[in-house]
Amino acid sequence: MVAGYAAKQLAEDGLKPGELGIISADNALPYERPPLSKSFLAGKDDEQTVLINPESFYREHAIGIHLNTQIERIDVPGKRLIARSGQEFRFAKLILATGARVRTLDVAGADRENVLYLRSLRDSARLRDRLKSAKKVAVIGSGFIGMEVASQTAQQGCDTTMIFPQDRVWKSFFTPEMSLFFEKYYRDRGVRFVPSAKVEAIGVNSVSLSTGANLEADLVLAGIGVTPVTEVVATSGMKVENGIIVNEFLETGAADIHAAGDVANYHDVLFGKQRRIEHWDNAVKQGQYLACRLAGETKPFQNIPYFFSDIFDLSYEFWGDTDGAEQTEYRGDVNSPSFSAWWLKGNNVVAAFVMNRPDAEREQASQLRSIR
Repeated sequence: MVAGYAAKQLAEDGLKPGELGIISADNALPYERPPLSKSFLAGKDDEQTVLINPESFYREHAIGIHLNTQIERIDVPGKRLIARSGQEFRFAKLILATGARVRTLDVAGADRENVLYLRSLRDSARLRDRLKSAKKVAVIGSGFIGMEVASQTAQQGCDTTMIFPQDRVWKSFFTPEMSLFFEKYYRDRGVRFVPSAKVEAIGVNSVSLSTGANLEADLVLAGIGVTPVTEVVATSGMKVENGIIVNEFLETGAADIHAAGDVANYHDVLFGKQRRIEHWDNAVKQGQYLACRLAGETKPFQNIPYFFSDIFDLSYEFWGDTDGAEQTEYRGDVNSPSFSAWWLKGNNVVAAFVMNRPDAEREQASQLRSIR
């Protein structure tokens, strides 16, 4: 995604033919990731409609595209990229946007063909195909991916069960009141929850849990998080700690090399901390920012962390950072599909969740203005 949006911005700013190359281990042109657990998974989008730019865009701007290409090493002094195939690429400026890979299950049966993950376009296409014949689906994890996939599988007529080790859904993000609302909303639509449980083994048509229970499941989707892909910089001298460390200009410690997207652990000047964000908006904004940065932009990267989600017939948005918040206040009825949550530190709003609320409230949340 970083590559797709950076290319689009560079083209708008007067990119010359042959100035840009995109090297990717993926087999597809840069595409949007949100549809993979939403409209693409539901069959409403296809491989072409999720592309950030059409194939013709890259031809028209003479942008070099190298798919299915795995870079193994960066020669920083020589400004060379060495691929697994032995092919070499030279660069004047480099943006590292290697993203993240899914965490995988480490239990007996995890290698079965009915155990799937969701990260790439290929993953989503495979899951979509399998859902056509699946009857009972076990979703492991109750975070962003787990909730969106469970929503889709239930809507496609699958008997869906969510399994997670915490005592309530998405405990790391939702307040207790929010968890209670979403759990009821999902149950009312046929989704079952198995909290405080870990998967210990996966059979042909079953999942064994730490509670001693065995659940029937002919398809298992694990959404247990991701880890940044940093192996390519292991011997480069660049600092790696929960991603590639970059400053407020998304610069690594190596000259002319930047990092962006899921892999970038950047200095957030708005909140005064290092952070790594695994969401669409961050990849878009950092891709656009670096395109401008390479063209002479001197301001640091500034962006309020943001993400959105679509589940069943609900859509919600979130801005900010709940870390360190001292209290949470609500507007609307937190037991209904129309409410907002506001996290405060002192008298300042540091984060906001908005679902089916007036436009003025959404605007206020997006700017993190004080509600005091």
